[in-house]
Parts: sequence; C-alpha cells; structure tokens
Amino acid sequence: MGIIIWIVIGLIAGAVAHRVLDSRGGFLGSLVVGLIGALVGGKIAELLDLNVTGGFIDQLVLATVGAILSLFVWRKIRS
Repeated sequence: MGIIIWIVIGLIAGAVAHRVLDSRGGFLGSLVVGLIGALVGGKIAELLDLNVTGGFIDQLVLATVGAILSLFVWRKIRS
C-alpha cells in the first residue's frame, strides 16, 4: 500500500477517533493518532489472528479502532 493511502487512512482514522472521543486535534494530530492507530490495530489483528484481506475498508476499520484505543489510553495516562 502506498504512502499516500497510509496518510489518507491515518487522517480519516484520526479524525474519527477525535470525533468519537470528543477530542481536539488538528491536521497533524489526526494524522499522528491515525498512523499510531493503524499500527495498534494491525498488532491487535495479528494477536487475535484475524483474517484481514488488506482492503481499504479493512485497513480503515483497523486503524480507526486502534486510533480510538490509543487516544483513549493516551488521555488516561495524561490525566
């Protein structure tokens, strides 16, 4: 998957995570949260032995779940 697709997935996942958790974040914040979320979501899928085909929607769902989880944990650590 190209770097542009990763950036798009990261931005969408980060924006959704910020919206779900009612958090603030600009362009760069959403991108970072989304990319970290993609890594976290991929690791979770690997640990749970989920069969992910690697399509855009699959990657977006994994990245969004990972972004929400990582943003939630980050907020708990900071408070």
